[in-house]
Amino acid sequence: QKYVLIDTAGIRRKKAIDDGTVERYSVIRSLDAIRRADVALIVLDAAAGMTEQDVKIAGYVKEQGKASLIVVNKWDLIEKDTNTSEKFKKKMRADLAFMDYVDYIFISAKTGQRIYKLLDMVKEIYQSACKRISTGVLNDTLSDAMQLNEPPTKNGKRLKIKYAAQVAIKPPTFILFVNDQKLMHFSYKRYLENSFREAFGFRGTPINLILREKEKE
Repeated sequence: QKYVLIDTAGIRRKKAIDDGTVERYSVIRSLDAIRRADVALIVLDAAAGMTEQDVKIAGYVKEQGKASLIVVNKWDLIEKDTNTSEKFKKKMRADLAFMDYVDYIFISAKTGQRIYKLLDMVKEIYQSACKRISTGVLNDTLSDAMQLNEPPTKNGKRLKIKYAAQVAIKPPTFILFVNDQKLMHFSYKRYLENSFREAFGFRGTPINLILREKEKE
């Protein structure tokens, strides 16, 4: 298995970088590398924790639809008890509530701790981003989800989802054919996304649900 690894320059806050400098050019190259990547590894310093800038970079990764992995480096410097990593994850999950699908690995570049697990995780996350679900299986899952939790109503009119189809990968993208887009509530769309994740995995990758009104026959 061949991999191309791109070690990007650090991305500081925009107002801390002067225009026309090498650093400004390096940041542009780093953002371009994210756009071209199959999997983005968001590397954090364990001693510093997740900074506001880290959250912004993670947001950019999601905005670009990239599968991703949070890599917490310098884990050898942290004093630990049995719950240290879980406490760390809990804090990061709160900061990255918009990326609740993302996975974490705690490493030390200095000691080599868990370094060799990285590419195995990258491979699995990439496979998730490339996953295709057959229309039949997808619609069985959709039907089960709607039976467990009925679609919402608004002004006496109920949302009807006729069927779903996958139209793209990287990230996995699904079209839901509905009677009226305005009847879809954010919380129900999130529920359907979680139902698809529970059924199909999609580890470490965003998924897109696109609504389309089915033409009336």
